[in-house]
Amino acid sequence: MILILSKPTISSHIIRSLPGFHGDLPFKLETGYIGVGENEVVQLFYYFVESEGNPTEDPLLLWLSGGPGCSGLCGLFFEIGPLKFNMVKYNGSLPTFSRNPHSWTKVSSIIFIDAPVGSGFAYSRTMSGYKTSDKIHAQHCHSFMRKWLVYHPKFIGNQFYIGGESYGGIPVPILTKYISDGNEAGEKPKIDIKGYMAGNPGTDPKFDWNAKIPFVHRMALISDELYKSAKMTCRGEYVDVKRDNLACQKDLQAITECIHNINEEHVLEPNCPTDGFLFNYSTADQKAREEFQRMVLHAPLKILQFGCRNYENLLVHEWANNVHVQKALHVRMGHVAVWIRCNRSIIHTYDVPSVLSYHQHLRTKHIWALIYSGDHDMQMSYLGTLRWINSLNSTILEEWKPWFVRDQIAGYVQEYSNYITFATVKGAGHTAPEYKRKECFEMFKRWISHKPLSYLNPKFPFSKGHNGNVTSKVKLSGDCASLSLSRTF
Repeated sequence: MILILSKPTISSHIIRSLPGFHGDLPFKLETGYIGVGENEVVQLFYYFVESEGNPTEDPLLLWLSGGPGCSGLCGLFFEIGPLKFNMVKYNGSLPTFSRNPHSWTKVSSIIFIDAPVGSGFAYSRTMSGYKTSDKIHAQHCHSFMRKWLVYHPKFIGNQFYIGGESYGGIPVPILTKYISDGNEAGEKPKIDIKGYMAGNPGTDPKFDWNAKIPFVHRMALISDELYKSAKMTCRGEYVDVKRDNLACQKDLQAITECIHNINEEHVLEPNCPTDGFLFNYSTADQKAREEFQRMVLHAPLKILQFGCRNYENLLVHEWANNVHVQKALHVRMGHVAVWIRCNRSIIHTYDVPSVLSYHQHLRTKHIWALIYSGDHDMQMSYLGTLRWINSLNSTILEEWKPWFVRDQIAGYVQEYSNYITFATVKGAGHTAPEYKRKECFEMFKRWISHKPLSYLNPKFPFSKGHNGNVTSKVKLSGDCASLSLSRTF
């Protein structure tokens, strides 16, 4: 049992203004370091944005970025935070940003964290401290959260949630279990854990990767004939294919030729040049890593094209590596040679290949889960996510039905008996809030308010012809199959 009896040593600062934003910040922003691990050699960096609503009563959310190795700034600037970059062509000056009108901080306080160690501005005081894994990542976040609450006692009684996307689908349920188990063991302060959410989440390779072929078929990226052949020759196994199964390998090669130039993050968007050399670098050699980082700092992401969605990687790279920005954030200078949005050079062991058992365990703890997917994401398709949810022996309480934002279908939702809500976000990719901020904000707001996503559905939506006459009517009392056509009247 771990009992925190005194306030831990925490370096934190209130940020009143930020380079790149005009005027003082209209919300409370705090940044800081918290030491975790043995002798606190690992220093995790965080950005805390207090709720713009009622901080004393609104929920508290800890947000884990993907990767592993992606900075908390991903969530703050590109997904659910109160700021977003102005998408203008970089001219050598400091990139600027403006308010995000659909920030989740309107209804919740949020901690964005640089974790695991090596992400963002997080660092270790020893080389051995840079070794991390799925479980260590969750353990460090667990220690971080209890220490943070000791330093911020006014939030101890607030309802607490954990969220993350992409690779975040691995540490989120692990961390949720650690916090739940810690509460039962009497660890202090007690964390009022109510639920967790995972968007476009990595969960289990059996489900995640084998769903890709059925997904590209549904997206009309391969023919019916090719899909039927692959389904027969591969017998539903498209990843761990036996070498002597030449027919399956031939079909998979044909499928690869059909989709090799498709943007996996969003199949409808252009397949733009990437900054992949940043995202795939890995070495355990400290000197080689530092040299690589210096190279990146002096040769920023020139290959990115203005007009592409990933051009924002250039903007955040230039902003976060500016010395005035780092001083404003109170970053400890000299510990990170260069800030990288998603640092693939971290020394990470994937010791939890599947988190299905964690999801199953949490079903017995009455902890709510919101699992959502951008429905045009090929990397982690909604089909794989649906399949692993159904593998938990879940009973469907509410059949697949649309949910609405301002009388427009925002996606589809299915409710399960074991405290799981699954939702798609229509038209979104990987990850959903990067594409549909307004819809994802409404989804989050309804869920933490314990309201069904579909509670604002129009009772009798009508479809109008070109002359304005009503031609069809959808009955939403049941599932989506209840469609009645009537004559024009």
